[in-house]
Amino acid sequence: MKDAKEVTIEEDSNSDKVSDISLLSWAEDPKNRIESWVNTVTDSSSSNFIPVEDRIAVFDNDGTLWPEQPWPNQLQFALDYVKAKINERPNWQTDPFLTQISKGDYSVLEKARKEDVYNLVYASHAGMTESEFKEAVMKWMDTATNKKYTRKFNELVYSPMLELLEYLRQNQFKTFIVSGGGADFMRVFAEEVYGIPPYQVIGSYGDTSFEFVDGNPIISKIEGDIFYDDKEAKPIAIHRFIGKRPVFVGGNSDGDQAMMEYASASNYNTLCVLLHHTDEEREYAYDKKTLSGHMETALEMAKEKNWLVVDMKKDFLSIFP
Repeated sequence: MKDAKEVTIEEDSNSDKVSDISLLSWAEDPKNRIESWVNTVTDSSSSNFIPVEDRIAVFDNDGTLWPEQPWPNQLQFALDYVKAKINERPNWQTDPFLTQISKGDYSVLEKARKEDVYNLVYASHAGMTESEFKEAVMKWMDTATNKKYTRKFNELVYSPMLELLEYLRQNQFKTFIVSGGGADFMRVFAEEVYGIPPYQVIGSYGDTSFEFVDGNPIISKIEGDIFYDDKEAKPIAIHRFIGKRPVFVGGNSDGDQAMMEYASASNYNTLCVLLHHTDEEREYAYDKKTLSGHMETALEMAKEKNWLVVDMKKDFLSIFP
């Protein structure tokens, strides 16, 4: 990733705002609305002023910061891992679903039960220590490429959203990821790719164990209950791990609606940004008819709550760096 550009902070007695960070990849209308909101809530003379300590911004990951089609990238990691390791795992070879996946037959995903998909992801995670899992994800990120774009997955992040993350941080917002993806998976790359440190990444997680192995303290992933950080679970996760209601939310699906409604109920003036995937040439076009990123009720709620709906075909001047 390229180095973050240097910024010069311009002093303003009534504002914490930094004026030299530009949303260059945004069309004028959404750019103006975002900047107007930030200008207002960072102006200490405004009735809508938000103190720095309450400037909490949360973002979904899949479909909001990077693509989630034809399926989320973490699922692709699991698919590739099973293909690479099945010869080493005799128990996988007796599972028809995993066997077909290992042969590159992804058509089985279209009719897969949730249990099959969970087992697939579990197969690529369970039994590894935290360091082994991190190493496996890093190796995949360094070598795997997206077939549609022939680029590494960590290069396929949305330029406008990277600009927005930086713009908010320069105006003293603290940025978090609150996603249905695995927390440990995202924590491997979130700081390098998004500038969001691991301790500000909230996601789904499974059971772990702690033990001493040869005198070394080890955390390992084990079979057990899973917390799925999606829909109504997102406000719960925000409460549990952040402890403050966000004032800014970025999302792209019905799975993000609950945390947007949670933010909208704040005593502060809030902004929710809902990405609508409408660009089938540069990215993908989908909303209702999709296995990942279904959006229907959130679009209706956006009208009622005056959320900012971003038409990616019209409002994103560029998609990827």
